[in-house]
Amino acid sequence: QVCKSFPGALRSFESGGLGHSAACLAVATSSTMPAAKVMPDASGNSWPTRLELCTLMEEQTLEELDKVTNGTGVTGLCERLGTDPHKGLLGKVDDWAARAEVFGENQFEERKLTPYWRFLLVQLKEKIICLLLFMATLELCVKGFGGHGIEQTEAIAESSVLYITVTIIVNIAAFLDWKRERMFEALTKRLAASNLRFIIRNGEQMTLTDQEICVGDILSFNAHMASVISCDGVLVSGQDVKCDESALTGEPEPIAKTAEKPYMISGTTVNAGKGTMLVIAVGEYCIAGKIKKNVYGSGEQEASPLYAKLDTMANRIGMVGVGAATTAMIAILIHTYGVRKSTDYGKLMDIFLQTIGILACAIPEGLPLALVIALALTSNKMTKENNLVKTLNSCETMGSATTICTDKTGTLTTNRMTVRAAYVAGVLHDVKGAETVGPRLHADTRLSAEMKELLGHLCCICTMDESGFRYSDDGRTPIFQGNPTECALLKMSEELGFMYADVRESTTGRSANTVDQGVSKVFTSARKMMSWAVPRDGGGYRVYAKGASEIILSRVSHICKEGTIVELTENETTKITDSVIGNFANLAMRTIGLAYKDVDRLDADEVDPIITNTDGSLAFSCETGLTLVSIVGIEDPLRPEVAPAIQRCYKAGIDVRMVTGDNLATAIAIAKGAGIINLALHCDKSGNLLPKRAMEGKVFRKMVHDYSSEGEAAFSQAKFDEVWPYLRVLARSSPDDKLTLAKGLNGSRLFEDKEKVRSLAQNDNIVIFPDRQVVAMTGDGTNDAPALKNADVGFAMGIAGTQIAKDAANIILLDDNFASIVVAAKWGRNVFDSIQKFLQFQLTVNISILTLNVICAFADVPCPLTVLHLLWLNLIMDSAASIALASEPPTDQLLERPPTNRHDSIITKQMLMNMI
Repeated sequence: QVCKSFPGALRSFESGGLGHSAACLAVATSSTMPAAKVMPDASGNSWPTRLELCTLMEEQTLEELDKVTNGTGVTGLCERLGTDPHKGLLGKVDDWAARAEVFGENQFEERKLTPYWRFLLVQLKEKIICLLLFMATLELCVKGFGGHGIEQTEAIAESSVLYITVTIIVNIAAFLDWKRERMFEALTKRLAASNLRFIIRNGEQMTLTDQEICVGDILSFNAHMASVISCDGVLVSGQDVKCDESALTGEPEPIAKTAEKPYMISGTTVNAGKGTMLVIAVGEYCIAGKIKKNVYGSGEQEASPLYAKLDTMANRIGMVGVGAATTAMIAILIHTYGVRKSTDYGKLMDIFLQTIGILACAIPEGLPLALVIALALTSNKMTKENNLVKTLNSCETMGSATTICTDKTGTLTTNRMTVRAAYVAGVLHDVKGAETVGPRLHADTRLSAEMKELLGHLCCICTMDESGFRYSDDGRTPIFQGNPTECALLKMSEELGFMYADVRESTTGRSANTVDQGVSKVFTSARKMMSWAVPRDGGGYRVYAKGASEIILSRVSHICKEGTIVELTENETTKITDSVIGNFANLAMRTIGLAYKDVDRLDADEVDPIITNTDGSLAFSCETGLTLVSIVGIEDPLRPEVAPAIQRCYKAGIDVRMVTGDNLATAIAIAKGAGIINLALHCDKSGNLLPKRAMEGKVFRKMVHDYSSEGEAAFSQAKFDEVWPYLRVLARSSPDDKLTLAKGLNGSRLFEDKEKVRSLAQNDNIVIFPDRQVVAMTGDGTNDAPALKNADVGFAMGIAGTQIAKDAANIILLDDNFASIVVAAKWGRNVFDSIQKFLQFQLTVNISILTLNVICAFADVPCPLTVLHLLWLNLIMDSAASIALASEPPTDQLLERPPTNRHDSIITKQMLMNMI
């Protein structure tokens, strides 16, 4: 539907762009918006329509911008919106209300919190609760209103106790859910109140909340204090602006914003540079807003496996109870009218009432309360193990999980770029375990103190001001700010003994007071490198340079080696290319070259007549004829606890797939290290991956969709079932791919094709779980929210996750660690076992009493136990027992068995034998 409304979104999809994923995940797209009004500003200019501006953000092309502005670009768009690109909206913004009416306000219609009575209603729909209410109402109507004397008094008392029981149970469960929702809402409001933005109006910069921003405002941002973009816009002016758009696209690399790529997207973060932007879409009409509206407006999810099993059990208990009561009633009727030949047909009412009492014996009245207690205790304990549970039933659902689709960055990896290997002055330090290379370089006696100082200063000086790091409260974990690659280099320089802040401040041409004496050439995609020239004490300049290793190597004429500078030969270049850069690249590391040169005179704009940049333009002379200092390999390393955790998943019958926005080579390398890709199972004898084991999102989309003659895509479950059993890694994936994966896995009925299942097991060593998949999905970005919402259990990242992702998730990982997901699976299985133990415990009592009632009916003697006795047993004694059973800690043995099938009965044959 979105693609029909926005042909450009379809084109964006075909080219793998952002527009499609943002559009397809949004229900509240421009196509469903009421027609926007075209209104003039104070100068008489006609504002563009909201549809035009939304389409502009969907397309994100210069052609669309020219179409809206008649070829006048950003300046023309400012003019159409009645704003000055430098001074912002003029005057007191008297037309703010009109702008809000036409373009919407930069806030969402306050999401209505679920009223308490709705939580009560949800609990009242549970089958066991319905049986209790039915029994209480029936007894009250028949015995309470139709009986007399002590019988009437007992009936009223028994019915009252049942009503009180139901009231207590549903209120406890409803209150827990009600309280949790309000807790998250209060946190959201506190965050919103603290979100202040810098807006330029009437030539002055002022601080406003998100709600006070309107379309046409000029928003000022920087990478330090105003980095979060809260609305869509186009860049007006900027200096070295780079944005982290991974929350929307999964792309880990910062995206440079220039006049050619001016679109600033809501929900992204500026991690380098500063600038101003023209706000063109706000609130529910910006890209992040559409996704948020889609998430909050999505429908109900299906019942969790546990609740589905309990509903089935309640139906069976009801049938058993009715059968037993009917049998007992027949026996009593035979004794009364057959054996004793009674003619008093007024006893029929007494017999019917006695039958109702027998029916009551079958129902485990304490089960709902025990379930609430077990889930509440489990969720509280899970919080202490970094799993913040938002919905109680997700505790148990995770115990039934058969597949985990996990992110790479921050979940499997540390989310901190780290220098893991280095080639310095002819000395190679390869990857060694989980260590960083800095301490090894510092301790290496083959490297002189001067060489270590040169390397440390090069990293500190030839990096942007926005890049840096600080330590967390525990003083051990570095928290990076700015470009992650540069932060890794700065961390290495610290390990060499050089603090970047001290080096920068003590270097003329780099310190804040002397920066005008230095010359910086910022990184551009055409040059793929940056340089920073600073004055030398003895005169002249030293130019520090860093960039893509192959670019730096092509600009190098000499190399530091064995304490001296020697000319770089062609053979040495080939050796470095193959043995160093090639080796690092094969390990999926990003390779960075570090070099320098000393010059007596610096002409910053002079170009070399021969050497060119990647786009064909002439290179700067100061960035040629360099001396190579080092080639470093940088990666986001695998968390040390991840590989063992994944092996525990496999042992527990839980499959793990990686879904990432990173490139395929990096994803495969991390997957191999984590054990998601097993060389023996997923590679041929040459070590090459077998087909369908790893692929990019664009390939995946083509494989699981049918396409009409008009090019419209339609998901095909049959095609999906041909792919997912083999799939281990999905790279360069869009959030839409995650949604497809979640829905496809959940809807697959491949297990019913016994021949296919047998073939997969025999030919490919792939075991298909013998029931529908229970899918757990991780995500941290705004665009991940629909997939989190549609998975059986959605895990949002507590540290790196966006607020929308957290709102959509069932469980929040407080430490962003995959190992915590395994902990959730263990606790989920534990709560399922606790419920089974309690059921066996309570149903044994119910079976005993039910049997006793039936025997008494056949023996023609009154039953010694009344409904009140049964309620005392089930509610008072059994609830205490349920607390004991629910508080049992989980053991590692729980992860040594496969997950429970969705459709298996919660009461196993062994339990039934034990009860009988």
